[in-house]
Amino acid sequence: MHDDRRITEVRLDRFMRERVEPAVYTRSVPLTLTSWDVPDEPVSVMEALRHDFTPLEHGAPWGQPWGTKWLRLRGEVPDSWGTAPDTAVEIVVDLGFTRELPGFQCEGIAWRPDGTIIKAISPRNQYIPLKLLGSGMAVDFYVEAAANPDVAQGWVFAAMPYGDKATAGRDPQYRLGTIAIAELNQTVWELQQDVWTLSGLMHELPMELPRRHEILRALERMLDVMDPDDVAGTAAAGRAALAEVLSRPAYASAHQLVATGHAHIDSAWLWPVRETIRKCARTFSNVVALMDEFPDFVFSCSSAQQLAWMKEFYPELFGRIREKVNAGQFVPVGGMWVESDTNMPGGEAMARQFIEGKKFFLDELGVECREAWLPDSFGYSAALPQIVKAAGSKWFLTQKISWNQVNRMPHHTFNWEGIDGTRLFTHFPPVDTYNSELSGRELAHAERNYRDHGRGTVSLIPFGYGDGGGGPTREMIAAARRTADLEGSPKVRIGTAASFFAQAQDEYASLPVWVGEMYLELHRGTYTSQAKTKRGNRRSEHLLREAELWCATAAVRTAGGYAYPAAELKRLWRLVLLQQFHDILPGSSIAWVHQDAERNYAAISEGLEAIIAGAARALLGEGERQFLLNAAPHERNGVPALAAAEPVRADSPVAVTESGGGYILDNGRVRAVLDANGLLVSLIDHATGREAIAPGQFGNHLELHRDTPNEWDAWDIDEFYRRNVTSLAEARSVTLERDPRLESADAVVVVERLAGASAITQRISLEAGSGSLSILTSVDWQEREKLLKIGFPLDVRADRSASETQFGHVFRPTHTNTSWEAAKFEICAHRWIHVGEPGYGVAVSNASSYGHDVTRSVRDDGGTTTTVRTSLLRAPKYPDPAADRGRHELLVTVMPGAAIADAVEEGYRTNLAPRMVQGANPVSPLFTVFNQGIVVEAVKLAEDGSGDVIVRLYESLGERSEGMVTANFDTKEVHAVDLLERPVEGPGIEAGRDSAKLRLRPFQLVTLRFVR
Repeated sequence: MHDDRRITEVRLDRFMRERVEPAVYTRSVPLTLTSWDVPDEPVSVMEALRHDFTPLEHGAPWGQPWGTKWLRLRGEVPDSWGTAPDTAVEIVVDLGFTRELPGFQCEGIAWRPDGTIIKAISPRNQYIPLKLLGSGMAVDFYVEAAANPDVAQGWVFAAMPYGDKATAGRDPQYRLGTIAIAELNQTVWELQQDVWTLSGLMHELPMELPRRHEILRALERMLDVMDPDDVAGTAAAGRAALAEVLSRPAYASAHQLVATGHAHIDSAWLWPVRETIRKCARTFSNVVALMDEFPDFVFSCSSAQQLAWMKEFYPELFGRIREKVNAGQFVPVGGMWVESDTNMPGGEAMARQFIEGKKFFLDELGVECREAWLPDSFGYSAALPQIVKAAGSKWFLTQKISWNQVNRMPHHTFNWEGIDGTRLFTHFPPVDTYNSELSGRELAHAERNYRDHGRGTVSLIPFGYGDGGGGPTREMIAAARRTADLEGSPKVRIGTAASFFAQAQDEYASLPVWVGEMYLELHRGTYTSQAKTKRGNRRSEHLLREAELWCATAAVRTAGGYAYPAAELKRLWRLVLLQQFHDILPGSSIAWVHQDAERNYAAISEGLEAIIAGAARALLGEGERQFLLNAAPHERNGVPALAAAEPVRADSPVAVTESGGGYILDNGRVRAVLDANGLLVSLIDHATGREAIAPGQFGNHLELHRDTPNEWDAWDIDEFYRRNVTSLAEARSVTLERDPRLESADAVVVVERLAGASAITQRISLEAGSGSLSILTSVDWQEREKLLKIGFPLDVRADRSASETQFGHVFRPTHTNTSWEAAKFEICAHRWIHVGEPGYGVAVSNASSYGHDVTRSVRDDGGTTTTVRTSLLRAPKYPDPAADRGRHELLVTVMPGAAIADAVEEGYRTNLAPRMVQGANPVSPLFTVFNQGIVVEAVKLAEDGSGDVIVRLYESLGERSEGMVTANFDTKEVHAVDLLERPVEGPGIEAGRDSAKLRLRPFQLVTLRFVR
């Protein structure tokens, strides 16, 4: 047989494009348009409807960037429309949509005159069924049209002005398209879906498979029997020609796909939070409308924050959502406040993501999510399995690791083992997207790509337009129905994520295991981009720790009954959790988002400082004595952990000696030598007498790298950045200064440098009694596409580094033996990173940085140099062309002779600045822990308002630890509880009346309730 396959395929494509698509709507009549432009930020529907609407021409240009235009659409449905069999009347609204995906351009939402939502209007979902208007044959409704600019710009990653209202301009971005009453021919529409499914399947089948050619010939017969001049009249015959190939059942061994509706809505990214709120309303209104039309349709919705917005701003829609939750169609998943980053949030913040998320879903919707749902976060902390299990969940889903640049994960369904040994049933949808259209290409890829064939038979496929929202469409549901049992295709069934997990867990008993972090081999720059956002996050986390501790202490200790500010603390926690969304904290959003974040962090700081001050007054009373409020879990300046007392000053001051144009600082514990360029040429701890700096090298080494990644500018650091570097070793000046801000320091060495056009001032100090040297780097950053790092080459033979993560630390090799290690050329650490050899180590801590790299080399003398560098600043051009421009303060400390325990303590010390408060009376701690390796991470009052005290602790050293935590206040009993403060069996916990004996495994997380 001659191969005319390509001829038929081209014929089909043109026939569908030129004949069938225009025939879906057989006739139409334009609507009368009037409009009102919102002067600035969006307004409520009732506010909009009060304004005068003026006539508007069809095809008119509209929409300055980020503007809103309200349209009123009026008309009358012609007699007899929609009465013929297989026809229906719909309103078609084209706001000027481009070929770009939904969510990255203009979009709208339709409102009835009574202020209730109808459904969304988006590029691939432009219709409104007449029946939804509820006004008979008369058409009268409103569209709130959002002129969101195309910030993506085709993903060329060029600098653009649209991310900031101040630079976005006022020129109209769009031109109205067809806005009309139209008659839908349902037979033609069904034919369109038949062909889309069959053609997509055909193109994925091997050429040697008969099934491919059978589909081709069926499509050819359809083309032959249809009249291109009378598509509506011959569509039924066309469908009949396809019926036989559509009815063939799937292979018995076909892979099974559980399709769950989904709309990954970034809580901020290439749009601000205020627009996300509207995106959620648009998407969710579309979803509930689909549920009314398709009772078997199921939608998975993560992020409690987004539903909280619906409750606050769209209460009528939220009521409809609640009804669909009760019906089992609208299914909350994930149990988190937002789909957060998991690399950078601190331990308590990561726990609060689940506490706030799960409690919202339980309290508002009566649902407890059992899966963690993070399809798009940029790598996954090894602490996550324990946190997820501690929140009462048991499954985990992501697909982002499919973006790895080098290595491919060996499994799609497996057990993930965290740093403490907790294992979590985990699934990566092999479709490699969370925005599936259920196309033939995607379904075939899911089946071919699945790495567990022979052991597992089922995977999950989230479908619906996402990132910028939009969600599923009726076309996708049609595709799911057609591929439920179709020869050559995987078997697709619409269902819940929970039903998938239950099926997969039942069939796959002996799961493979992945141990440790799931490092994303991409987006490594997110550990550093937008430094002010990262500083705000770190500062807020520690202020919340202080506020909850002192408020709980005041509530217990004060006779007058201090009122614990639970509601305000919850509000501030939720705002911090929102900023930890995986495009805000990572620094990968437009300027508007990060400007909002900085304003939020300033407000959070102001609110928490006021709360702390109020609690301190209630605790200390009025007086002139100076007290140190020590919120750290370790003793500080003679003040016990979690207590307030008068600090004890170190006996010996810091000796400062001028030497060769530089200075020697010595406090009796540490001796630091700075040369004439302010470089750290020697660092010795007196306890060991050992030199920490590698021979012939120097620390405090600032280096400026070219930073021009291939794509994803704010997200990525590519390995080749290392090949272009400028050493900033030369100082403009090095002087000695007495610093009145540092009470316990005798002197500060001030070093002035220049990095390109950026002035740098470093203040280097050694506090009396301290075991670490402090370096505060102030930068007026004016660079573009540059990366600034500070490095310490250490005389340590370290085969691995330890980086703090949530409730513990993670080890990573310093070598590059395999591609897995080589890919980790930039790593994330929280407050500290440690390198060591048996008997000796060095810790580098920081107050706001997360990106690091650790490299090793062997010197000519046979010794090993391990270099630790902290990434301080970047300057990407997309999506915020002015990212990080401006003034920054970045604090690092370096501690020689440090064990892991010293690193843990130093991390808290660096991030909890001394808080001196005047008062009359000291305050004893609420709790005493008899083992320094067991660390108190949070002290707070119980969520239920009972007044019980909650303490959260973890084993911090990575070893078996025994100890006791004792309450220093009257208690009735102690319970082990989960993160939601529900009683659980706590392994290694022996609870008494006012204390608990602890026998903890490495990195074990424990939450205790002390009943008052």
